[in-house]
Amino acid sequence: MKFLPKALMIALLMIMLAATPAIQGNSTGKHNQAASGCGCHSNGGGVTATNDFPTSYTAGQVYSINIGHAGAGSLVGGFNVVVNKGTLQNAGTGVQISGGTSATHVNSGQLGWTFDWQAPSTGSGSVTVNIAVLQANGNGQTSGDAWDTDSVSITETVVQNIPPVASNVFVSTPQGVPCSQAYYDEVLMANYDYNDDNGDPETMSQIRWFKNGNLAPAYNDMEIIDDMETTIGDNWTFTVTPNDGTDLGSPVSSSDTVEIIDYDTDNDGYGDQVDAFPNDPSEHADADGDGTGDNADLDDDNDGTKDADDAFPFDSTEDTDTDGDGIGNNADADDDADGVLDVNDAFPLDASETLDTDGDSIGNNADTDDDGDGAPDADDAFPLDASETNDADADGTGDNADQDDDNDGALDVNDAFPFDASETLDTDGDGIGNNADTDDDSDGVLDDEDMFPLDASETIDTDDDGTGDNADTDDDNDGTLDADDAFPLDATETTDTDDDGTGDNADTDDDNDGLLDVDEATAGTNPLLIDTDADGEGDGTDAFPLDATETSDKDGDGVGDNADAFPYDATESIDSDQDGVGNNADAFPNDASETSDSDQDGVGDNTDWAPLDATESIDTDNDGVGDNADAFPNDPSETMDSDGDGVGDVAQAAAEADAEALRNMIIIALLVVGVLGGGAVMFLRRRGGEEASAKSFDQPFEASTESMPAAQPAGAVTPSVVQQPVQPVAQEPTVLRQWTDEKGYTWRSMSDGSNYWWTGTEWKRA
Repeated sequence: MKFLPKALMIALLMIMLAATPAIQGNSTGKHNQAASGCGCHSNGGGVTATNDFPTSYTAGQVYSINIGHAGAGSLVGGFNVVVNKGTLQNAGTGVQISGGTSATHVNSGQLGWTFDWQAPSTGSGSVTVNIAVLQANGNGQTSGDAWDTDSVSITETVVQNIPPVASNVFVSTPQGVPCSQAYYDEVLMANYDYNDDNGDPETMSQIRWFKNGNLAPAYNDMEIIDDMETTIGDNWTFTVTPNDGTDLGSPVSSSDTVEIIDYDTDNDGYGDQVDAFPNDPSEHADADGDGTGDNADLDDDNDGTKDADDAFPFDSTEDTDTDGDGIGNNADADDDADGVLDVNDAFPLDASETLDTDGDSIGNNADTDDDGDGAPDADDAFPLDASETNDADADGTGDNADQDDDNDGALDVNDAFPFDASETLDTDGDGIGNNADTDDDSDGVLDDEDMFPLDASETIDTDDDGTGDNADTDDDNDGTLDADDAFPLDATETTDTDDDGTGDNADTDDDNDGLLDVDEATAGTNPLLIDTDADGEGDGTDAFPLDATETSDKDGDGVGDNADAFPYDATESIDSDQDGVGNNADAFPNDASETSDSDQDGVGDNTDWAPLDATESIDTDNDGVGDNADAFPNDPSETMDSDGDGVGDVAQAAAEADAEALRNMIIIALLVVGVLGGGAVMFLRRRGGEEASAKSFDQPFEASTESMPAAQPAGAVTPSVVQQPVQPVAQEPTVLRQWTDEKGYTWRSMSDGSNYWWTGTEWKRA
C-alpha cells in the first residue's frame, strides 16, 4: 500500500518532464526580433499590435510607452520592441530591457507591457521603432498562435530658441527687499528673476553697475558690491542682460536707485559721520572746534567777531564782505566788485574809482588832468601819458614816440622805404619794393604761383597750414608726421597695417587675417592683430580667437579640444571619474570603477554578481544562487525551502530519505516475522495430527495422561527468523549548482544528472 502513491508520483513526474519546454522556451522573450516577428510560432492572424509611441519627439524628453494587443484573445502572450535611437528604461512588470534599445517580456502571463523611452539628443533626426506582439493559445506548442509586427517612425521636433527674460530686477541690502537707501556699512545685492521659455539654464548673464549715473566697469558681472566700495552720498543702480548660452535677452534696469546714507543716531537730519554732536539733536556742528555747538556758540569761528557782526560767522579767516558777493574781503580779489582786482585797484574799497595815474590821490574819474602833464584831459590826445599830448598822423602813437614817419605800418628803422608810404620791404634786395616786384624772394617762382612768395626755400603747402612742404613735418596735416605716415600726402590715410598698399581706412581687412573688420568687431577680436589671443593661430582659422588656451573644436560641440576630454565626440566633453567613458554615456559618471548597468538595477556591472539579471546583484554564500532567490543566502549548501518550514530542501530531502528507509526496514521486518510465524503454526498443526492418527481407537476411552510438551531441554535450538535483505530506497536528487545564463535564465544542476530552469513561478526539468 505504501508503494502505490510513490509509483503514481514517479509517473506524474515523468509526464511533467515530457511536457517541459526547451531552454529557449516561449515563457521568456528574445531580444532584437521585432522586425522579423515571432518566426518560431505559426501566425493564425486576427491580432494587431498596439502602441502609443509619439509621432514626433523633443530631444531628451522621456515618454511612457504602452505595448498591447488588439483582436484574437488569449491569456498568454509576448512582445519585442527595438529602437534605433534613444534609450529604453524603467521596465514595468514582466518586462526586461537589453542594451537600452531592446525590450521583451519576462514571462508569458501578460497581454500588455509598459516601459519608458528617452528621446535622443538634439540633431539625432528621425527614430525607427520595430514592434512585434504574440498571442499564444497556451497549448505548450508553437502552433495555433497569432502575432503581428509594426514599424513606427518618429520625427524630431526642432525647438526654436527664445531669448531669456529678466524680471523683478532690484537692488537690495542683505534683507533681500527693494530699497531706496542703504547704510554705508551694508553690501548691495543685485536681484532678478531669470525666465526662459525653452527651459535653458542661465549662462553668464551680464550685470552692469552704475554709480551716480555712470557705468562702473570695475564691478561688471558682480552680484554683490562690498560696503568698502561704497561712499555716503553715492547712488547705485544696475542693469541685467539675461543669457541662456545661445541668445542674450533685453537688458533690464533695476526698479530702484539706492542712495548710500549715514546713520543719524540723534535723528537731527545730519549723519553721524558729519555730526559733531551725533547724540545731541540740537547741535550738529562746531565750526571753531571749541566743544560748544554752533547753535549755542556766540562766536562760531572764534575769530573775535561776534556772529551778529560777522559776515562769515563760521569762517575764522573772514568777517567782512564789502561788495556783498559772498566772498570775504580777505579772499576776494576784487573787494569793491568794480571789475578791477584789488592788486591793480588804486581804490580797492571804492567801486567808483580804480586808477590814479598821476598819483595825486585823486581818482582818474574825478581828476581833470589824469597824467598831470598840465594839459587838461579834454585837450590831451594822450590824457594818461604825461610824455605825449599830440598825434600828428592820428595813428594812436604820440609824435614823441612815433617811429613810422610815413605811417605805412613799418617802423622807420625797418622800413626799406621810410619816406614812401607805398613800400616798406625789399625782400630780395634788388632795389624794387615788394609791392612792385613780381618775384619777391627771387626763387624763380612768380609770386602769384608761389605759396611762399617771401621765402625762397618754399613754394608748395599741400595741407594749406602755412608751413611749406620742405619744412612741414606733416604735409597732409592728418596728425601723423611724414616720417611715420604711410601716406604723407593723403590726409585720409596714415596707416597700412598689412602693407597691402591700401590704407586702413579704406581696407576692409586691416590685418589681412581673413576676417573682415566688421566681422571682427562683432566677434570681439582686434581688427589690427592677426592673432588677437596670441596663441599662434590666426583669428581667421582660430575656433576660439579670444581664448589663448583653445584653437580648435574638431567635434563642433562648443568645447575646445584642449578642454574637451573627447575632442572627436560631439556627444561627450567631460569625464568626471576619468575612466575613459564620458559622463553622458557613463551610468556612474563619478565612479571610476563602474561605467554600465546592463540590468538597470542600480549596481554597476563590475560589482554586480548577475549584471544581466535585474533581480540579483549579490551571492553572499557563493553557491551560484543570488541572495534574492536564495532561501538561505548565507548557507552555500542550501538554496530552496519549498514548503517554507525553515529547513532547506537538501537537508529535508536527506531527512525524508532516512525516514523512508527506516519505514521500509520496519515493513520488511514485519513481513518476515509474519511469514515465519505462519510457517511455525502450520508445522505444529501438522505434527499434532500425525500423532493422533498413530493411536489405537480400539482402546476404551481414557483420560489422556499426555501433557503439554515439556520445555525444551537446555541447549535446544529455537528456530530463528530469516533476515531478508533491505531494498535501498531512492533518494530525492539534490542541487549541485545554480547559475544564470547570458539570456537571463536561472538554471540548476541536480545530483541525478538532470537540469532544471526557473519559469518565474516554478522549476521545470529541461
